[in-house]
Amino acid sequence: MRCPFCNNLESKVIDTRAIDDYAAIRRRRQCEKCRKRFTTYEKVETMPIMLIKKDRTREGYERAKLEKGIIQSCHKRPVARDTIQQMVDDIENTIFSMGVKEIESSVVGELVMNKLKEVDEVAYVRFASVYREFKDVGTFMEEIGNLIKNKRS
Repeated sequence: MRCPFCNNLESKVIDTRAIDDYAAIRRRRQCEKCRKRFTTYEKVETMPIMLIKKDRTREGYERAKLEKGIIQSCHKRPVARDTIQQMVDDIENTIFSMGVKEIESSVVGELVMNKLKEVDEVAYVRFASVYREFKDVGTFMEEIGNLIKNKRS
């Protein structure tokens, strides 16, 4: 591992810890030359997944885009950053456990909406309004009515 301070290739591991429920390893290292410490992370490399968009084009799956959409939906809502990270982790785990190389973006959208519905109904409606492309107030009110009706059941 190259030292970020002096570019030396020799370092020793001082501490190793599992993080993210053993999905990654955090290593604290010390450079053998300059003696400065730095942290590295190891994570299992997953197979790349392609998203099939509504217009049938394909693009690579990006965790950052998924996270950004959820963060935007939760803006100014009482949803903790850790909760958002857990939602993203859960959605990713579901996607990767499917074992597919390509997945419809609509499947990912439904996974996001299901998670948001469990966590914060306002964030859910925000996401749904963009995802389902509500055309008017009537469609918006219909979705809220469905949410209220399902809550009572």
